[in-house]
Amino acid sequence: MPAQLSPVSPGVVRLSWTEDLQAEGLGPSVEAIRRVMIEGFAAGHHRIEVLVDPDDETAQRIATFSGLMREGVARRVVDGADRIVYARLADDVPVEEATGFRRLLNSFLPRKRAISQMLIRSTDDRVLLCQLTYKKDWDLPGGVVEVGESPRLAVSREVAEELGLVIEAGNLVLTDWLPAWGGWDDAVCLVFDGGVHAESLVEGIVKQAREIRSAEFCTVEQVHERCADFTARRIVAALVNLSEHPGSSYTESGM
Repeated sequence: MPAQLSPVSPGVVRLSWTEDLQAEGLGPSVEAIRRVMIEGFAAGHHRIEVLVDPDDETAQRIATFSGLMREGVARRVVDGADRIVYARLADDVPVEEATGFRRLLNSFLPRKRAISQMLIRSTDDRVLLCQLTYKKDWDLPGGVVEVGESPRLAVSREVAEELGLVIEAGNLVLTDWLPAWGGWDDAVCLVFDGGVHAESLVEGIVKQAREIRSAEFCTVEQVHERCADFTARRIVAALVNLSEHPGSSYTESGM
């Protein structure tokens, strides 16, 4: 058969199609696959999945137009090679409906990691830095924004969790794009104003032991000594924006 289903586990089947069907073009391929999927769900299966070669763009388009949502990449799953996992569940919202179509698009459109940090300053113009347990470089307090979470709320949450400080995030000071580095995908770092505080603020810090070794107010010279170069550039750019260029709040790797 041009397209067929093979059992994987109870209620789960794997979809495959022939090269001949794919060669017929997008329309005929999608029509045949949708027909097989309808039959599969009618037979009582609750999940239909397909593994697609990351280099096969045509197969990826066929899977998408057939209504299969991209779930991620299974590493070395077929003869030591990676495969993109697409799947559809019996109770997924039909793609003909607006919500179903948006969910389909959302499954394969690019996603960007967001990091929120807080620029907390002392009355003598020093910056609060954290010595982290999982890397040698110091950094601003903050962390990764959770899915569906406001970046502004995220940074206040992180400061409360990691330092025990309740500080409401102020205006956005800097948006810094971070290129892929050291095993991390690229990301956008949002730096929010944490205001000016007395040096005694550090006395009220309650460190989250698994992430924070210490925290203290540091001079700009100490920022350059303790932080990675891109982190130091970001902090300096944020300070400049606060004092000189409040409207210039976008950088890439701190530049």
